[in-house]
Amino acid sequence: MLKYIDLSHTIEDGMITYKGLPAPIICDYLSREASKTIYAKDTQFQIGKIEMVANTGTYIDAPFHRFEAGKDLSELPLEKLAHLPAVLIDATKNETRAIGKSYFKGIDIKGKAILIRTDWSQYWRTDQYFENAPFLTADAAVFLRNSEVRLVGIDSYNIDNVADGSRPVHTVLLGAEIPIVEHMTNLESIPNKDFRFSAIPPKVKGFGTFPVRAIAIFE
Repeated sequence: MLKYIDLSHTIEDGMITYKGLPAPIICDYLSREASKTIYAKDTQFQIGKIEMVANTGTYIDAPFHRFEAGKDLSELPLEKLAHLPAVLIDATKNETRAIGKSYFKGIDIKGKAILIRTDWSQYWRTDQYFENAPFLTADAAVFLRNSEVRLVGIDSYNIDNVADGSRPVHTVLLGAEIPIVEHMTNLESIPNKDFRFSAIPPKVKGFGTFPVRAIAIFE
């Protein structure tokens, strides 16, 4: 029997994911009450409607998010999204906000999804979530790229230092076609054993970012 751990935030009406971006609007397009006039007696349906920016909840970044000529969501290979062998990196004891390459040295990470635990998700939906969050350094991104990892995820506000407008981590990883998953949660629930990771977005043409249901999978 496989076991699953949900690593995603729930998307809710009015929820702010990223400071300065609008919250999603979730409502009925067709309510159950209205559907009574369309279907047979005692038959009802609800059709929902959502208006949101792509960077909502727990989401994945494709190369197109950073690079105009990069692969968009519809072009991401499933081999980089589904049932990936994964490694959890515990950076909760890091003495600074910056998470450097030393966390990844001496670990078998080639061909794997790398999930970085900071526990910053405990501040989700509070003002503190947006301030002084942990992030990956540029040299860590280069190390991960050169180590040929398949995906990098983090449970923080941004994988980059938001004070650096050049966004070096996004630039390095997405430039190497390594997807990024941000705003993860519940990484503390992953046990110390081998696991797999999946984070699959819808197949949207012309989008570089979209929410995912990120999961850890265990045997």
